[in-house]
Amino acid sequence: MSIPRLYLEDPLSEGAEIDAAPGQAHHLGVLRRGAGDAVRVFNASCGEYDATIVALRKDRARFLLGGRLRPPAPEPGPRLLVAALKRDAMDWLVEKATELGVAAIQPVLTRRTVAQHANAARLAAIARAAAEQCERLSVPEVAEAQPLHRVLDGWDGAPLLVAMERAIAPPLRQACVTVALPCALLVGPEGGFERAELDDLRRRAFVVPTALGPRILRAETAAVAGLAALQALIGDWAEMPGR
Repeated sequence: MSIPRLYLEDPLSEGAEIDAAPGQAHHLGVLRRGAGDAVRVFNASCGEYDATIVALRKDRARFLLGGRLRPPAPEPGPRLLVAALKRDAMDWLVEKATELGVAAIQPVLTRRTVAQHANAARLAAIARAAAEQCERLSVPEVAEAQPLHRVLDGWDGAPLLVAMERAIAPPLRQACVTVALPCALLVGPEGGFERAELDDLRRRAFVVPTALGPRILRAETAAVAGLAALQALIGDWAEMPGR
């Protein structure tokens, strides 16, 4: 029987007793866990710890922390900017992007965006669950959806690889020659960016145009494919496991 992993924001240390986060007690009940059973708790600041359930009720649980299993370690993945998608597609994308090691997810609103908002709280919960499942220590931040131009105006200057659908642009392998982490990937809406948006992107010094192959991809497919390629070219897929 696998040991559940749970993300906790509280400081973690051996011998500490810590309350479960909202919803975790119910989750443990669904898994038929009870007092005395083992769990593992983690966060990016403290690492991962063995823990034991010392109390479990319908709406609350408490853990006694044992020894540390993994120290905190940097997880410098790429950031993802993506045109807001319909609910099911967005949920799926947040889960997969978290599994791929993304550092942050910023939904953006463009002129052809299908959805005009994204439930950041629900998406953050999906990201937490995915981080628990895939054994990463950090949980990517999921921001509220914002207009693309506002995100670009406030950008920190990190390289922003932009998937230019139907435009002449260098392939991702070539574009990555001059790019390193921390960087970000921007994927537009299903119908692509409008000309004015493309002109605005090309004027930004931090934008690096790129192409994600010869086929037209759904937005969620393009985002996952682009993130996977980035991790293989310049991210932690290019490193030996455990290094």
